[in-house]
Amino acid sequence: MALQLGDIVPDFTQESSAGSISFHEWAGDSWVVLFSHPADYTPVCTTELGAVASLKSEFDKRNVKVIALSVDSVESHQGWIKDINETQNTNVNYPILADPDQKVADLYGMIHPNSLNNLTVRSVFIIDPHKKLRLTITYPASTGRNFDEILRVIDSLQLTDYHQVATPVNWKDGDDCVVVPSISTEEAKQKFPKGVTEVKPYLRMTPQPNK
Repeated sequence: MALQLGDIVPDFTQESSAGSISFHEWAGDSWVVLFSHPADYTPVCTTELGAVASLKSEFDKRNVKVIALSVDSVESHQGWIKDINETQNTNVNYPILADPDQKVADLYGMIHPNSLNNLTVRSVFIIDPHKKLRLTITYPASTGRNFDEILRVIDSLQLTDYHQVATPVNWKDGDDCVVVPSISTEEAKQKFPKGVTEVKPYLRMTPQPNK
């Protein structure tokens, strides 16, 4: 059965470009972005892994560890990393899991037979410190991912976990938020001293509470 949001993600031990990784232990109390690739030496993925390396400091600020996966071997990964560093003017500074037996791909449902018979599609999994799955996005092989969007989602998840707000369409860190329906407007005015604007009884806006 496919992983559902809120599920505890499967643990595994697998080799990587940074040595053997026991996933839950490696994740520790961090958030995790796990993202898969069809194979090494693929052009779109080369640009993606370079972009994630350049964003490492942004992930670090959010207590997020990043880890990639490809079905190829560690030896293949090491050669590919050299190409990524050269062509993307970066330094791959996070592990790439080797999954030649497709163990992790099967655990996480990364292979979609109707799309590709034996290759992992471009999946993204955001996992919280409790090892719960909080988001999945799956892209076709022809479309590169938008990691600014991944960071935006992490900002929203981390905000809404601790405050009784939701984030509206196209929200970015610092924008106004939606007051969740489970609290009344009077309660919201007490809870959010920066102000509550009632657009409709069910649509109340407030400045981002942690800014």
